[in-house]
Amino acid sequence: MKQSSQTQVYSLVADIGGTNTRLALADGSIVLGDTIRLYRNADYQDLAALFTHYLSVAGAIECHMACAAVAGLVRDGVANLTNLDWRIDNESIAQATGARSVALLNDLQAQGYSLDQITASQLHEIIPKSTVASGATQLVIGIGTGFNATVVYHFESGCFAAPAEVGHANMPIDNEADLNLAGFIAKKHEFVAVEDVLSGRGIERIYAWLGHLEEVPLSASSDEVIQALASADPYAEETLRIFARLLGMTAGNLALSTLPFGGIYLVGGVSRGIAPYLVDYGFTDSFRGKGRFSDFMDNFSVSVIKDDYAALTGCARYLAECL
Repeated sequence: MKQSSQTQVYSLVADIGGTNTRLALADGSIVLGDTIRLYRNADYQDLAALFTHYLSVAGAIECHMACAAVAGLVRDGVANLTNLDWRIDNESIAQATGARSVALLNDLQAQGYSLDQITASQLHEIIPKSTVASGATQLVIGIGTGFNATVVYHFESGCFAAPAEVGHANMPIDNEADLNLAGFIAKKHEFVAVEDVLSGRGIERIYAWLGHLEEVPLSASSDEVIQALASADPYAEETLRIFARLLGMTAGNLALSTLPFGGIYLVGGVSRGIAPYLVDYGFTDSFRGKGRFSDFMDNFSVSVIKDDYAALTGCARYLAECL
């Protein structure tokens, strides 16, 4: 970051995932690219310690506003992360940053607030766009350490990204094989949720389940499974076929529930990793497989957002326009 003897006034924005946290400074709704930093959560006791470290090396900075997007439920100014043992609240953020105005958002909400600033070059198109009316509802689906989705509504006064915890609904089951997979996961987890199959660890579980079926011990990280696709590993390929089918079915159900005529956007590390394979591995057929409503599904485009820092942009926009 640039050092200066003169105090500069900025906002602090944060994207807190289950594994890593991204931090940056923003000037209004614009994130300053050269201030973006990525940190491993395991290296810090809590978010306050991470904020303190970031600001200590940022130079002469006055933080007048702060917004954190967190991978978990936010209620009444308090966030409990789903896959990280940190408790985050407005008061602790204000104390750590000195900010006078503080906001907490679910990470998918932050992604939703960024959509108007995403360019075509930052998108990997899965299902092409049809004609989109201005102000049409949009849907963001996040696939990474966990799974979640948010609906973005547009009004004359601005947009609103609705909070949700979709990843903790029941796992989608369409056939006997899905039921068998759910039973395999249930041996360790009594309740089998969407994110138990549609996430990074979901890829790992599907891969292990395929080995279990053939009595071949299989164990690999989600990154390793995705990398194995390039070498035509049969277990990796079957894992992604199952994953793409379940994702297509789930995304299609969410589309029918929310009618996102403005497009569906997949975000998160897993989304970016599997983007080149989704079409060939059956996502589109599964997404459209809604019986007599199959043709209706052509109303919804699907793209993967390649920008790893979109949630930071969403936080900055929220601070500039909504507080």
